[in-house]
Amino acid sequence: MDNGINERHKVRMARKKAIIDEKIAAADIDRGVLLVLTGNGKGKSSSAFGMVARALGHGLRVGVVQFIKGRTDSGEEGFLSKQANVSWHVMGDGFTWETQDRERDSEKAKVAWDIARGFLQNPAIDLVVFDELTYTLKYGYLDSDTVLRDLQNRPATQHVVVTGRGAPPGLVEIADTVTEMAAVKHAFAAGVRAQKGVEW
Repeated sequence: MDNGINERHKVRMARKKAIIDEKIAAADIDRGVLLVLTGNGKGKSSSAFGMVARALGHGLRVGVVQFIKGRTDSGEEGFLSKQANVSWHVMGDGFTWETQDRERDSEKAKVAWDIARGFLQNPAIDLVVFDELTYTLKYGYLDSDTVLRDLQNRPATQHVVVTGRGAPPGLVEIADTVTEMAAVKHAFAAGVRAQKGVEW
């Protein structure tokens, strides 16, 4: 005997469906979106590269610039960079606490932004991922006004995903979608090393 639980569930789901259907019907704009994936939790880059796979599944063209990460042995780079319709650039020398050289990091960021700007000016590129871009803004390696202006002046249908901790307010303001990943628990805190296929 379900005491009416099944019927109550059906009524609740019918109400929910009506609300969602109304929102879907009201969303009638097609244009490129700027997504920012930030926060201290794991999964920002992983989410972005999942969107790369999704875009490729639809036959779209993708550009990727990795601003801080310098390693070229990551699983995502090893697999996705070999796919047709992907232009992938690993432009960093490693995390800032490893390089400890602000001037060099700044120069690398500027070279990377030249490539990034090329993607942003190319209407044939459907999706662009700027992995760890937020750090270049946080540390002042790149001029924030220039970056924000370039992002806003991209082709109307081009999608951009920006990842990294500490997304600055100006970037959050111009973004269409912002997700902040929260760190609830991480194996590294218990002494577990970064695992192949999970962290890199």
